[in-house]
Order: sequence, then C-alpha cells, then structure tokens
Amino acid sequence: MLYPLKFKPQYKVKVWGNSRIREKLNRQDAPDKCGESWEISALEGDVSVVTNGFLAGNNLQEIIEVYMDDIVGKTVFDKFGIEFPLLIKFLDANEQLSIQVHPNDEMAKEKHHAYGKTEMWYVLDAAPSAEIIMGFNRKVEREEFEKKLATNDFLELLNVEKNLKRGDVFYIPAGRIHSLGKGLLVAEIQQTSDITYRLYDWDRVGLDGNPRELHTELALEAIDYSYFSSYKTDYTKEPDNENKVVNSKYFSVNYLNLTKPFLRDFNEYDTFVIYMAIDKGFSIEYNRECTKVKKGETVLVPAAIPMFILVPEDRQTEVLEIFINNKKTDKNEN
Repeated sequence: MLYPLKFKPQYKVKVWGNSRIREKLNRQDAPDKCGESWEISALEGDVSVVTNGFLAGNNLQEIIEVYMDDIVGKTVFDKFGIEFPLLIKFLDANEQLSIQVHPNDEMAKEKHHAYGKTEMWYVLDAAPSAEIIMGFNRKVEREEFEKKLATNDFLELLNVEKNLKRGDVFYIPAGRIHSLGKGLLVAEIQQTSDITYRLYDWDRVGLDGNPRELHTELALEAIDYSYFSSYKTDYTKEPDNENKVVNSKYFSVNYLNLTKPFLRDFNEYDTFVIYMAIDKGFSIEYNRECTKVKKGETVLVPAAIPMFILVPEDRQTEVLEIFINNKKTDKNEN
C-alpha cells in the first residue's frame, strides 16, 4: 500500500548561499553557504530518493515507473510519463541573486528540448532591508531596454519590492525578469526545469573564482516586456480554510493555517499533493495509518490516497499545499 513519501534533501552550495536553511528549517546537515535545498526533484542527475517506508532507497522516477498514475494521477501521467512535473525547493540568499529570466515552454523546447520555467516564491524569512526585483516599473519596449542595458542604465527600469515580510508571495511566469534579494529565505515551487538566463550578475565571481556566465541574447529573447501595476500575489489567511494562493496550469498552491484536524479530499482532482511544513509539524492520517511531518520537511501524498486528514502539532501550524489542478470545473487564473 502506498503512503506519504519523504525524500532526501539535495543541498546546493552557492556563491550567494547562507545558513538559514540549517537554522530556520532544522537542517543540521545543511552545509555552509547552502543556497538551495531541493526537496523533490526529477531533473536528470538530481532525482530525489525516498527516505521512509518500504520504498526507501528508490528514486522518484523509479517509483513512478512502477506505480504510474497511483503516484501522480492519470491525467498527470498521461502528459508527463515518468517525469515528475514539479521541482520543490527552499532558497536562502545572503547576497543578491543574478538578474535573470526563464524561458517559456515553447522557447525551452526549441532551444533545449526541455520544459520552461514558471515558478512561485513564498517568503519564509526576510531581513528588514531585503528587496526583490520583479518585472518593470513602467511600460518598456525591448529596443529601449537593450539600449539601457548597453549603457548599464537598465536597473532604473526594474520594479523593486521592499518592506518584505513572511507570507509574501510572488508568482513568476516564464519571461518575467526577476532577482531574489539579500536576506531572504523562500520556498520555491516551479516547473521541472533548471534553465536560467542570467542578464546581470553584479560583476561578481563564482565559487571557482571566475566570472559567472551571462546569457544576454537568450535573456533578451525570453523576456516578457509587459508592465503590471502590482507583482505581489494577494490571498486570504483564514484559519482552517483552503486559502487559494496560485491556480495556474502548471501548479496550484493553497495556504493552510491549521488549528484543528482538517479533511482534504482530492478525489475530483486526479493529482498528487505535496505539503511543505513551513511552521510547526503536523500529521497526515489516512487509511488508519499516520505519517508525521516535522517543521521544514516536505512530503508527497500519492494520488492513490485522495482523502486524508491533516492534524496540526500544538494546535497550530502553517502549511503550503501544492498540486496539479485537473478539476474540469476550476479555471486556471494565473
């Protein structure tokens, strides 16, 4: 019988990494300058390995190959096969990340034979001075942007988000220029893709002492030059309720603030469900069984377990709920 699956985190040392994944998420094994913890991944060379239950030691691709739609749901399996469609991470920045952009599915397929990269950030911790670069601060045409890029004046065109706090959300569709700022710990939900076009990297060098590669022409082609008056995602935080944060064709995310047992029923969605314990721990009760999830852990509930109960630890916890919305009556909004 299938059960909620936990995976071994994959830590990525980055030139901009910090120590809060270890300190804030109870990860004593995280290395110094840990910039990323890949919680669930199906990328080649970085496929997640199960750590609990009878499937321990098997990787995500292997178990999908055996259990197929019992893991991901029929609709997801028919579309993606044994390739899991999402990459789930924690990011911790002690320096400003590069100004970058990701390609959409069409461009990624043409140039890399891969999926594009639409993603979302949920802020877990923010220094008082932390900032995020997100999109443009006014209407911009590509020609103007290229001219200002050539003279290093392009930063004045970019929108800067300040006064950041825990719970802030930014949905980042492929093509939106962005940069995570110094002093931020975030949860990141994204398509299974690792394609990033760096446009500017603050003239720093990488861990090898050499300047990091830029991808100027590809970035200019990938950028969506649309302007929006607001880039932050608004959502409710009602206790013991399904607070919808993002509902896109790539993934859906709910914010759960649990103070009592909460029934979840995904029978109509034909999907797996992922939970990120971003505050205290909780338990998943299903089929007379129980899986405990600690603060900072990520767990995947297979599609074969469509109904279960979430029980908060100490009468209160915050959880991110992530799934693919295959319910025909629901429209994708993002």
